[in-house]
Amino acid sequence: MINSVQLKNFGPLTELDWQHLGQINLVIGNNGCGKSFLLKALYTAVRTLEDFKRGDNPDSAAEILADKLFWTFQAEKISDLVSKKAESSLVFELIFDDKSFSYSFGKDTTKVIHLENQATPRPDNSIFLPAKEVLSLHHIILKSRQQDQVFGFDDTYLDLAKALQTRPSNVKKYFGFREAGGGASPLNYGSFYRPDPSKKGQGSNDFDSSRQLLESMIGGTIEYDETNRWYFKKNGQRFPMGTTAEGIKKIAILDFLLGNGHLNENSIIFIDEPESALHPEAISKLLDIIAILAKHSIQFFMASHSYFVIKKLFLIAQEQKMSIPVLSYENDAWQQSNLKDEMPDNPIIDESIKLYKEEINLPA
Repeated sequence: MINSVQLKNFGPLTELDWQHLGQINLVIGNNGCGKSFLLKALYTAVRTLEDFKRGDNPDSAAEILADKLFWTFQAEKISDLVSKKAESSLVFELIFDDKSFSYSFGKDTTKVIHLENQATPRPDNSIFLPAKEVLSLHHIILKSRQQDQVFGFDDTYLDLAKALQTRPSNVKKYFGFREAGGGASPLNYGSFYRPDPSKKGQGSNDFDSSRQLLESMIGGTIEYDETNRWYFKKNGQRFPMGTTAEGIKKIAILDFLLGNGHLNENSIIFIDEPESALHPEAISKLLDIIAILAKHSIQFFMASHSYFVIKKLFLIAQEQKMSIPVLSYENDAWQQSNLKDEMPDNPIIDESIKLYKEEINLPA
């Protein structure tokens, strides 16, 4: 898992040092402060470790990293990622399983990155779930990047589109995972916070039940048929993906990737705006499921500007005595806190409290 991250002069992130990370980690702040940028910076580093020495890939870690930075941030040259007013180089260091992955480059860099890597290659897969809906654009993303090779959809979209190409019926049941096509009945969410200490990860009751919970939330499953088209299946009937609500698609993607074996208990999942296109009840249930998966070693990084997300994660942290580190942007600086200890000070929370006070002071 990612233990800590330090960076300097990385685009809008002039200086950041986030220590003591946990299974669930939250970045909050107003629009434009660099939340999504940070998630993508973390993602490129993790994906470099996952592509390095995988199969017959002959590329060095530095070559893979340069390519990931180029296609994820889609700058004309990677040196454009160095903060405009910076007088020194961009510096990034990730501590992964207590081993360092660090690199640096300056404003005159083309593709030569000074990389020092002590971390071992990862056989597992991580994924980035963007705020925008993906399934309706699946074939467009693949054509745009794999055939046309043009900017537009960055690597977070391409990697996700490629991961979705593997159908659940084409993979074995991993550690007792049932296939994605199975039905699901309404379930009691509270009954799943009882992890079996003798068994964790895929195949455990809690981990496997998370997929049933996801499917019960959306009332069905998504399917990728032989004609490479997506459908939503409910009560034995298939519906075109274009007629399906965005919130359903978002939750269904996570269920699908757990079902096709792309994600396992060692994966890292990055979610940009988990609240996007979801009503409050669905957000609450989704975060409950994330807490279940986090108990079984999946690590989560989420970026949000929703008071509802912050409050729900605070309740999870308090009820389950779970460490949930928070990185909060306030007064032009990044502040660290932990939802296990307190709600952080942040303009998002301040504004929510202000509105509440205005409401209770309204004349009867």
